[in-house]
Amino acid sequence: MIEFKNISKHYQLKGQTIHALDNINLTIPDGSIFGIIGYSGAGKSTLIRLINLLERPNQGQMIIHGQDFTALSASKLRQERANIGMIFQHFNLLQTKTVAANIEMPMKLLGWSKAERLKRLDELLEFIDLKHKRDAFPDELSGGQKQRVGIARALANHPKILLCDEATSALDPQTTKSVLALLKKINQEQGITIVMVTHEMDVIESICDFVAVMEQGKVIEHGSTLDIFSQPQHPTTKTFIQTVLQQQLPINILNNLENQNHHSIYNLQFLGTSAQETVVQAAIKRFDISLNILFANMTEINGAVIGQMFVQLLGDPDIIQETISFFQQHGVKVEQSGVRA
Repeated sequence: MIEFKNISKHYQLKGQTIHALDNINLTIPDGSIFGIIGYSGAGKSTLIRLINLLERPNQGQMIIHGQDFTALSASKLRQERANIGMIFQHFNLLQTKTVAANIEMPMKLLGWSKAERLKRLDELLEFIDLKHKRDAFPDELSGGQKQRVGIARALANHPKILLCDEATSALDPQTTKSVLALLKKINQEQGITIVMVTHEMDVIESICDFVAVMEQGKVIEHGSTLDIFSQPQHPTTKTFIQTVLQQQLPINILNNLENQNHHSIYNLQFLGTSAQETVVQAAIKRFDISLNILFANMTEINGAVIGQMFVQLLGDPDIIQETISFFQQHGVKVEQSGVRA
């Protein structure tokens, strides 16, 4: 378990105090994939660098597996850092070294024998599917291949924790998908705790079990990814989720409605079993209303389905209220929809 306890971090810049992190309290469960999302300057990269103390807090404790890292001696900290791998946005490969030499580097620094290094190297090249690139140099690799080498290097010492600082933001969408699949495989097969910093909500949606949303050095919301997606509380969280799940109808759809009563539009959210049921069809059959489906989509988060549907309900107000109650009784969340300008 990774615990941030009352963590604060500030810098002095041109005579001013910059508060990068402000009293952070956060717990990351063992074996999970934990996402940290926020806009540029939110403090997320500073937060992740505190885990291996590449950054030291001005206040608070960094507790990992019950051990206070902020209280360790320099030699003990170096020893513990061997259990934490890190991959970076721009790969950080040595350009004059081959793929094999880049992956071997952390093992050499820890004094592994040549036989041990070669055995582990073969395992890692097989795992990342780059055996044919063993003697290639970074300039001969694609972006996705470079990141796979970075991942293999981070895994070389059998770490218990893997830190990913914007690991996919320099990659195209298809390559991003393959790298995320590899990280998911690492987590599932090796039980490694993965902490990911990103500004892309679709990365969180794809593989994260939990997520913390940051703004101006604070954690403004955190929880399971499913809970955060289905019940976002903070406006910033809602803005991020809007990039994955449509929260409001575009104005052009509204302008094309035959009936311009915009107060008659509702957002229906289906979660879990309600997403599999024909609730809307049952409501149409049961109630004397006009139901116009304007927009619908679905997404899957950790095996759970979240569905959204924007509908226009027209008819007697009392019957519309009965219809809404019917939806709610069947596990559907109903909100009167806003309008996007």
